[in-house]
Amino acid sequence: MSEIGAKAGSFWSSPRRLLLAGVGVVCVALAFVGVFLPGLPTTIFLIAASYLFARSFPRLEERFFRIRVFRPFLPFVRGDRPLPLRARITALIVMWVAVAISLTTLAAGDRLGPWLGVAIPAAALIGSYFILTFRKSRRMGPEPTATPAREGEERSVQAFVADRGRSA
Repeated sequence: MSEIGAKAGSFWSSPRRLLLAGVGVVCVALAFVGVFLPGLPTTIFLIAASYLFARSFPRLEERFFRIRVFRPFLPFVRGDRPLPLRARITALIVMWVAVAISLTTLAAGDRLGPWLGVAIPAAALIGSYFILTFRKSRRMGPEPTATPAREGEERSVQAFVADRGRSA
C-alpha cells in the first residue's frame, strides 16, 4: 500500500479522527450560517473548526482556510489580530439577550425546570468568560511573514501553515 493510501486508511480507521473531523465540519457550517445570521457567532466556530481539523485531518484545515467567505475572520482565528472590543461587547450583548429570551419563553410556557434554569445561565457564563479572555492582545514575538506569489494575491495556505508553525 502506498504512503498516501496508508495515511488515508489510517484516517478512516480511527473513530476519534473521524469524529473530530465531523464536528469540525459542523462548526464550519454553523460559522457559515453565522456570517449571514445576526446573533450567531462566527469566529468561535471557525476557531473550533481550525482546532478540530488540525488534530484530525490537516488537509481539511488547509481547505477550510481557502473558503472566501471566512477570510475577514481569519486574522482572529490565526492570532494575527486580537478580537476587537466592539466584537466582544456585541457578542456578549447578543448572547445574554438570547439567554433572557430563552429563559422568559421557557418560563412563560411552564417548561423551565430547575436544571435548565441553571444550565442555560451557566453555559452563558462560561461563554462570557471565553469571550472576555480570548486573545485580548497581540501575541508576543515576530510577525508572520509571507510574500504573495503575485501582486494582489492572497498568501498561500502552505505559507500560512509554515508561519503558524514558526510562531507556535
